[in-house]
Amino acid sequence: MRIFILILFLSFFGYPAAYSSVKTDSILLQLKVELSRKKIYDDQKELRIQKLKARLEAIPKTNYNAQYNICGKLYEEYKVYQFDSAYVYTQKLFTISKITKDVPKQYDSQIKVGFLLLSSGMFKETFDCLNRINTHLLNDSSKLEYYSIKSRAFSDLAEYNSDKNYAPFDKIQAIKYIDSAIALSKPHSFEKLYHLGNRQMISEQIERPSPYFVELLNHYTITEHQRAMVTTGLSFFYNGPNKEKDRILLMTVGAINDIRSSTKETLAIFKLGQQLYLDGNVKDAYTFIKQAMDDAQFYGARLRKIKIGAVLPVVAAQINITTENERNKFLVYFLSIAVVAILISLVSFIVFIQLKRLKVKEKIIEEKNVQLEKINDKLIEDTHIKEEYIGYFFNVISGYILKLEKLKRNIERKLSIKRYDDILLSVNEINIKKERETLFYTFDHIFLKIFPNFINVFNSLLKKEDQIWPKDNEVLNTDLRIFALMRLGINDNETIANILEYSVNTIYVYKMRIKAKALVPSDQFDHKIMDIKAVEVLNKS
Repeated sequence: MRIFILILFLSFFGYPAAYSSVKTDSILLQLKVELSRKKIYDDQKELRIQKLKARLEAIPKTNYNAQYNICGKLYEEYKVYQFDSAYVYTQKLFTISKITKDVPKQYDSQIKVGFLLLSSGMFKETFDCLNRINTHLLNDSSKLEYYSIKSRAFSDLAEYNSDKNYAPFDKIQAIKYIDSAIALSKPHSFEKLYHLGNRQMISEQIERPSPYFVELLNHYTITEHQRAMVTTGLSFFYNGPNKEKDRILLMTVGAINDIRSSTKETLAIFKLGQQLYLDGNVKDAYTFIKQAMDDAQFYGARLRKIKIGAVLPVVAAQINITTENERNKFLVYFLSIAVVAILISLVSFIVFIQLKRLKVKEKIIEEKNVQLEKINDKLIEDTHIKEEYIGYFFNVISGYILKLEKLKRNIERKLSIKRYDDILLSVNEINIKKERETLFYTFDHIFLKIFPNFINVFNSLLKKEDQIWPKDNEVLNTDLRIFALMRLGINDNETIANILEYSVNTIYVYKMRIKAKALVPSDQFDHKIMDIKAVEVLNKS
């Protein structure tokens, strides 16, 4: 049977690719697409109705046969579309048939009223209407319609009563009248096979799919409304727990054809919604049952509205419960994400603070390293200066000790022989000026050996016309020597004055005069002098 349903699906959609789509979700999606196109189909039907109404208006008032035919067509358009409008045209049919005194047509219009009353769920009125009809005055076509409607009336009543007292009698009557309809149906006609299939349903012979419905779907060219009727009927033959997908498929095909034919007096979409609700597909169930309610209200099906009204709130409540559960889940997820986000933010903040502190510490360490490097350079420089000058002064002092020792022995010897005049000559042999010049000369050479860039850097702090350069016979002059002593750390003017044999005031004047000509402010000049690098530091950098 699954192969038949595949064939049905292929013939319904009309293209080979449908084979891969024979699934519940795919055909339900197709139904949703058709629901979105519902207004298009209804507009097409309304257009046909408006054209028929225009034709009816154009018919002369005395042409009753033409009026009857158009009203009959308008009834056919309205009978499964809108109860009130269909009823209006049955009354027009009845009025015309009374004017023309055509009793069979009067009964025919009453049969149509009976169909509408039954579709609306008005059982008493339906039977009252049908029981007033004299079937002996009906032609075979009208009899067939009469018996099929009366069979359906008893069948629907049995389903409505659904008890042990009345339902069995109603089913017997339904079978009786449908047998009459079958007997009047033409062989191999749609009506014949459709009523045979319905007889199986009424008599509950639904263990296997109805061969009559299958025959109609596979080998007959039928309208969309007829296809909806047949597939909906066939779905009742699939009641087992393993046949739900086939049942859903058939009801969905029925619902799609109802939409395409603008049928509002429909059962398929309501039954489909019920089945989906039982299967747990609450969202789609609510959509389709709500659509069934809209159709029932539009048509005016009173009993159908009552049935749907009993189911719709239950499904809606389940939707609310499901929505609330989803909202709660979302809230839990949201709170979880929020907590995680807060934790991540907190950790990030802590890490940021730690990194900031680390950067501060790194900056302090970097500054300390720079300071240590400067101190280290200073120590290296001082060590180099001390090495140079200590060696130098050891040599100088050793020379002076030797001279003193020689002078002492010479004086002692002359004192012993009482040559006092020679002692004065020996003392006068010591040339203090020359010794001082030698001291400065040696100091200058050692200083420039330690600070080879001193003179160039010093003059870079002065304008070109104010620069101080040693003469050809000089290594350093007095101006340069004052600041050379400052570079060695001798900043006290009195000490510098004693070394150079000048007055303190003279040293002060020298300094001020040079600083006044400097390219940098006076307080920065000393710093620039102290920044002059020694040769060891220059080589290191």
